Amino acid sequence: MNIHSIAKKLKRPKAAHKGTFGRVFILAGSRGMTGAAHLSGMGALRSGAGLVTVGVPAAVYTIIARREAELMVRPFPATSQGTFSLKGFAEIKRFAASQDVLALGPGLSRDSATQKLIRKILRAAQLPVVIDADGLNALKGDLKVLKACRGRAVLTPHPGEFTRVFGGKLDDSEALRKKRAVKAAKEFGVVIVLKGHRTVVASPDGKCLINTTGNPGMATAGSGDVLTGTISALLGQGLSRDEAAALGVYVHGFAGDLAAKKMGQVSLVAGDILRFLPDAFKKLTSS
Repeated sequence: MNIHSIAKKLKRPKAAHKGTFGRVFILAGSRGMTGAAHLSGMGALRSGAGLVTVGVPAAVYTIIARREAELMVRPFPATSQGTFSLKGFAEIKRFAASQDVLALGPGLSRDSATQKLIRKILRAAQLPVVIDADGLNALKGDLKVLKACRGRAVLTPHPGEFTRVFGGKLDDSEALRKKRAVKAAKEFGVVIVLKGHRTVVASPDGKCLINTTGNPGMATAGSGDVLTGTISALLGQGLSRDEAAALGVYVHGFAGDLAAKKMGQVSLVAGDILRFLPDAFKKLTSS
């Protein structure tokens, strides 16, 4: 899979409008984890999505809504803990039907009501979906949910989330990481982005890509939230799951490398990756 060839597909026609580049709906955030909603939403916008709506619990709506003018923020019923409530399912389902891509997980929490809601949404949704963080945690012990997402889902686990969902063990062995990611991708018909040093992108057809960008400075809170937004935006622009995952991982790592050159790895934060995404896309699409 040639990354530069995929990037060329992002060329924008002169007659384009914002609807041309996808409507991305991201369910994210909870009390104490509002940054995840911001980073994933802005990650999608900076990766070319035409319209991004971040769905958040009503309890934290004002915190997120005032941060970025370009993001649309939509409140949904919240629990007393400031997380998504099951009461919001019908409203979320209706709104998702008008969107092109659904992403869920960043900062959602492991609240039991929220985890039930996640599983219910994944069973009902019919559009492409990116599952990260607490969206993945909701799958533990209930992998039947993935069957409802077969052919539509991209999962973005770090090693701990991967073993929590799929069991077994992982270590730093690239061979083992590839083997386990490919096995899960084939079994459930999903694309697996197994994050870490030399991130693995595994497809249901058995193909596997090892990413070459990125650096240890990116091992920081919120980095994965930006990646969720990036992959979601690329899906919304018409790339296949394999293409969106491969390009998303590459450009995310590239942005991290550009940020590290500017400020070093020690001080790198997720917002720096976000700020360097425009430079990464510009260099990639113009080469």
